[in-house]
Order: sequence, then structure tokens, then C-alpha cells
Amino acid sequence: MKKLELSLAFIQLPLDYILMVLAGITAYSLRFTSITQNIRPVLFNLAWDKYFPLILITALGWVIIFALAGLYSTSSNRKLASDLTRVIFACSTGFAAITIYVFFALQKFDSRFLVLAGWILAMLYVCIGRILMNGLKKLMHRAGYGLRKTVIIGKETIAEQIKNVLNSRPGLGYKLVASFSHFNLESKQYLLENRPDEIIFTDPKAHGDEAIDAIDFANEHHIAFKYSADLFSTISTNMAVSTIGGIPIIELRLTRLTGWSRIIKRLVDIIGSLFFIILLSPIFIIVSIIVALESGFPIIYKNERVGQEDKKFFALKFRTMHQKFSTGPQFGKQGEEALKKEQELIATQSIKTGPIYKIQNDPRITGFGRFLRRWSLDEFPQFFNVLKGEMSLVGPRPHQPREVQGYKRQHKIVLAIKPGLTGLSQISGRSNLSYEEEINLDTFYIENWSLYMDMIILIKTPFVVLTSTGSVV
Repeated sequence: MKKLELSLAFIQLPLDYILMVLAGITAYSLRFTSITQNIRPVLFNLAWDKYFPLILITALGWVIIFALAGLYSTSSNRKLASDLTRVIFACSTGFAAITIYVFFALQKFDSRFLVLAGWILAMLYVCIGRILMNGLKKLMHRAGYGLRKTVIIGKETIAEQIKNVLNSRPGLGYKLVASFSHFNLESKQYLLENRPDEIIFTDPKAHGDEAIDAIDFANEHHIAFKYSADLFSTISTNMAVSTIGGIPIIELRLTRLTGWSRIIKRLVDIIGSLFFIILLSPIFIIVSIIVALESGFPIIYKNERVGQEDKKFFALKFRTMHQKFSTGPQFGKQGEEALKKEQELIATQSIKTGPIYKIQNDPRITGFGRFLRRWSLDEFPQFFNVLKGEMSLVGPRPHQPREVQGYKRQHKIVLAIKPGLTGLSQISGRSNLSYEEEINLDTFYIENWSLYMDMIILIKTPFVVLTSTGSVV
């Protein structure tokens, strides 16, 4: 395991350097094409023999910035989305450094195109390089190379969930070699004889002495120790201490999303939704025309959902069903009849248990509607819900009132913030997740929210959609 991680890290640094040098070369070549010269003639005098050494030095500086950003660590828990986010931040830092240098050095040549194009191309090339390296790593894991030998200790539901994930997804890089209910003489003997790479401790009800003994054992024998968050650590994530009349009072907040954090998230929602509405406007027009030609009007389907603090709103979608099967007050008496048909399908074809339903092989969907659902294009109109303030770009997915009525008391925490167009559960399995798994992920997001987490989810969403992970049509 360590050899593979070290080998890939060793390859990554020179690969990043080469890609950044290539970005600089590409930017220089683009500057001298007829298209760019027609837009703006070349005014600077920077010969290739002087420019190329500058590329080599600049790329070296950017590699140093990459290293400071933690892009060459060998952590086993590094995620591609996190790496891509760091690449963008690191390249932007390098771009800012060059811009400041050019400003204070009072360069006489017009090099703004080279700097801007080099920055954009560097981000593009390095991100592609990282994606390819990540793909290579997953292929090697699936072939059985570089897997981390893992032992699970615990007998709770979370232990079974982790086992299932590790056994079904070898691309994650884990190989489950054994599991034990408790950390005792039997498990110690196995660990001593087989020396796995890591232990995952999953029993939140274990005695303190047992947990401490496991940690000490792992440290003594140089085995990585991981554990699942217990109930108290989850509840106490957002503790705030204040005083009332000199008496210390501890408040357990539902989320970090308060004050300025809430304002910043709303600003990001407004800017982001406007950006995507403008960017995707050609798709809106094309999809609208096809839906109208295939099955008539209305084009937009208004689906009643429950949002923040139990407030109801209509989530907008491109209509993917035949009109006679479309439910809701939008379709009047026909919608009431369609609801009866839906209840029958839920009883016979739903792949979900609990209050949430998901109908597989739904016969009500049109041909084009199936295509829209396959690529999640039907949800694009929800950018208008985000702009209006009913939804956020990232958050728990909104459910229908009849689904929310089936929530258990502890599950209503997902109504503490605005629902999202995408979210942690959407990038972690989509329809493959059970009701409890989806709620757990949404709860984790609410309690541990950060703008950085939102960016990672937004970056990862298109990759999940393109791979069609967990889609149901």
C-alpha cells in the first residue's frame, strides 16, 4: 500500500511540473496565432529563448505552492474533488503572485494574455493530469494492487455498512481482511500475526478502556487507527458556550450555518444560480422545444416539496411524464387520478423503504423524459428556485409533504437549512442509498457545513452524473 502511494506521489510532482510547462508553451503558441493577433497585435518583444527559461522558473515556483497546499501528501484519505479544488486555489495563488510581480516590476511588454492564458491552461492541464492519475490508481486498486489491508472492530450497524462498502467498491483502495465484534485477545492475536495496514473501530458503545487499549495497541505496532463518529461527538459538533447571570450555558447548535456564513452561502447561491441560468440557457430552450413537441404543454412540472423550517414550495422540473400521469394541483382533477396510479406503482415498483419512494422502470415517463432523468437535466429549472431563495445550490434534497410526514423525530434535522439542488447524499450514491443512509449524510452535512465542502460537492456533482451513479429512470 505505502509503496503504491509513494510511487504515485513521486510521479505526480514531475508530471505537474511538465503539465505547467506545457501550459506556458501552449499560451505562447496561442498568442502568435492569426486569430489572437487579429484581435490584438503582439506589442511585446519577448523572444522564445528568453521566454522558455521563465516558464521553467515559474513552473518550479508553482510546484512549491502546490507542495505548500498539501498536493503532494501521501494521505490515504485524499479525494479527487479535494485535490482539484486545491489545484485551482494553488494555480490562482501563483497567478496572483505573477500579477503582483508584473505590476511592481513595471514590465514594458504586454504579457497579460500570456499570464491569463497560462493560468487557465495550467488549471486545465493539471486537473486533467490529476483525473488521469486518479483513474490509474483506481484501476490498480481494482486489479488488487496497493490495497490497504483493513480490520473492522465492532458489531453495530455502522460496521456492517462499512463492510458492505469496502467489499463492493475495491476502487476505494481497501481490502477487508477480518472483522471482530470486540477488541480482545482473539483480535489482538490476529493483528499481531497478520499486521494489517489499519484498524477501523466502529463500536460507539464500547467501554472507554477497550477503545483506549485499541488506540495504544495500534500506536505501539504502527497500525493506522480510525473510528466512526459516536453519538456524542456528532451532537457536540457545534457547541457554543455563553453565560446567563454568570452561569455557563452550553448550546448545541444544529449547524455552523449561522450569521455571516448564512449570508455568504446566499450570495454564492445568487451568483451561482445566475451564472448557470445564463450558461445553460441554450439547453433550456432546446429541452423546452423537445418537451413541447413530444407531449405538449406545460413544459415545467411544479412538484410540491418541503423546505427549510417546514415551508412548502414548488420545485421546478422539466416535465418528464405524460400529462395524464402527472400529479399535483397543477393538473387539477386529472392530477388527483394520476396520484392513485402513482400509489399503485409505489406499492409494486418502489426500490426504497421507509417514507421515501423511488419507482424503478416507471412506465409513466416519456422517451425524452427518460433521457432527461438519466442525465439529471430535468432538474435544471431548479436554478430558478435557488435564485428565488427557496433552495440552495448545495443542501439536503427536498422531499414531498407525504414523505416528510413519515419522518421520525430525529430525521427532521434535515429541515433546518434550505434544501439543495445537489448535496452530499447525491454525490455519495444517489438512488442507491437507503433512507437512513441519505438522512445520515444530510445530517453530517448540516452539522459540519463549510464553504469548502460546498465547493467540493459542486465540483464532484457533474462527475457523478456523467458516470450515472445511482440514477433511476
